[in-house]
Amino acid sequence: MQKNIDQLYAKISDIQTKKEFINDIKNIQKQYDDLLDEYIAGLIIVDKLGRNKDSITKIKDLEPGMECTIEGKITNIGETHVFNKKNGLTGQVINLDITDETDTCKLVLWHKDVELVKNKKITVGSTVKIINGYVKQNQNGKEINVGRWGIIEIQDNNKETSNNNSIKGEILEIKPSKAFFRDNGEFGFVTNIKIKTKNEIIKITLWDEKVKEIQKYKTGDKIQIENITFKQKNGVKELHLNGKSIIKKL
Repeated sequence: MQKNIDQLYAKISDIQTKKEFINDIKNIQKQYDDLLDEYIAGLIIVDKLGRNKDSITKIKDLEPGMECTIEGKITNIGETHVFNKKNGLTGQVINLDITDETDTCKLVLWHKDVELVKNKKITVGSTVKIINGYVKQNQNGKEINVGRWGIIEIQDNNKETSNNNSIKGEILEIKPSKAFFRDNGEFGFVTNIKIKTKNEIIKITLWDEKVKEIQKYKTGDKIQIENITFKQKNGVKELHLNGKSIIKKL
């Protein structure tokens, strides 16, 4: 393990053991067909646990040649351009404008990531985080590119469920809960459960009081969950339960 992996682990050492962290890195690498190195896989884990805030670079501080993580809102989406690659195949690229409280720059998506726009996963108003993007300078200013080693996290504020949305199913698994310190110094709690519905098996992340609430249930119990928060990450929908969510036994 490189030294920077140890630095990443230091950010979550109160949540995970070193062995769990290393195993999670290997699992992330497997999910991405071993295209990610250890550091980027570790960065994804740290980011999912909310411990990567100090690593976010403000747009005004971007410099050409830099590899960084930024977060901002999409304010404009250009046209998709199709081009011929050297191997004879075609590729596609699209330019977006991304802004934070400090400045605006171009966000360039390539190839399969363009589908996130075509499929309406990313729209004007979406909040996105680019992990391990790289900065280039063009004639119109700075741009951040999402290349082979970059990761896109999407959190569209319009993706939350309404109060009448719910799922019903059987609890297949309740993971051990984990405690962690938030950036403000307060304790937080997180766990994951798996629910078998009529059509699929769903993984759900529970936070804080919902972690405590789920402890009164066991595998095999049938429950109904209301007020679920949906988030998008690399085009994959994640389900989260927070203070607004309701858990009922059927």
